Amino acid sequence: MVALLASASVLLSACSSDDGGAPGERSSASPAASSPAASPSPSADLAPAKGSVEVVKTLTDSLASPWGLAALPGGDLLVGSRDEATITLVDGESGRKTLLGSVPGVSPSGEGGLLGLAVAPTFGADHLIYAYFTTESDNRVARLLYDERKPAGQRLGAPDTILRGIPKGSVHNGGRIAFGPDRMLYVGTGETGDTGLAQDKDSPAGKILRMTPDGEPVHGNPEADSVVYTYGHRNVQGLAWDRGKQLWAAEFGQDTWDELNRVEPGKNYGWPEVEGEQGKSGFVDPVAQWKTSEASPSGIAYAEGSIWMAGLRGERLWRIPLSGRADGAPLAEPQSFLEGKYGRLRTVLAAGGSGLWLVTSNTDGRGTPEKGDDRILLLKVR
Repeated sequence: MVALLASASVLLSACSSDDGGAPGERSSASPAASSPAASPSPSADLAPAKGSVEVVKTLTDSLASPWGLAALPGGDLLVGSRDEATITLVDGESGRKTLLGSVPGVSPSGEGGLLGLAVAPTFGADHLIYAYFTTESDNRVARLLYDERKPAGQRLGAPDTILRGIPKGSVHNGGRIAFGPDRMLYVGTGETGDTGLAQDKDSPAGKILRMTPDGEPVHGNPEADSVVYTYGHRNVQGLAWDRGKQLWAAEFGQDTWDELNRVEPGKNYGWPEVEGEQGKSGFVDPVAQWKTSEASPSGIAYAEGSIWMAGLRGERLWRIPLSGRADGAPLAEPQSFLEGKYGRLRTVLAAGGSGLWLVTSNTDGRGTPEKGDDRILLLKVR
């Protein structure tokens, strides 16, 4: 198990962006991560200590500001454009793109716009797609009917808003949504730069939310009349469950540490009182942490016994092998792959078995786009 990194001796100036750095900044720092020191016990499901990543193919390219990614039951993908507020169908085999339509009411600016996408677990019966997006007044979650019988560009129904009033900002809008093994909808939000909102249980900002597909609080939530599941978050953009149905979340730090957290209902993850691992009573420490120059994590996914985490400013894919321990401690030191090869990495999604879909993010105003950006890559991992 990797030892704890020493605390930074000099505070850096606060960063307002979700990347922890200036637009277009490329990091040349060597990979480093920290996780609580522990001795993992043996498990039959342990991931190998050393992993590997193979880029199988580029499924599609020339995407504009891609952010949300979701898989349909048949294997095709839905990808959303943050700035154009469109949702596009991508054939899971050929990569052929078909515009489904635009999401009305989206107001893209700063880090806001059309963000996370999710496919209803009942999609085969109701054909519903869920989206998290920024409007002129707030962030909200809505569901849209996908009608494949209609012409291209006209296949999305009007948004049916299930949750509104999530505070918006030019930064820290969160935006990741996903259906869990319990078939409930989980939403990662940000504190919009107003740090006090993260500790305010009456505000949906700086939280992980859990709700029914209709947007109502779920029986078993920490408070019966609230969708708030956990609090004390700065900017959550990664949500994934392991094979034991444990929820994990990735979160942007400010000055020093980005985080991977093991999510437990009702717990306080510390922001703005603590950043990274501090061992303070009443707050949950991250399972692993990174310098902000080496991660700036957005999407995460689970595959082959590990959490895989996409880094924006860090421009690399991180692997965190899980030990199966009750405290969530990783099996070994996190590893990084693809450093600098594809630029900023936004979203990662399990593709079944040892496969992962990986979305680049170089056309969002902070990257340095190259010919063909942005892309969806198919990876084989272990």
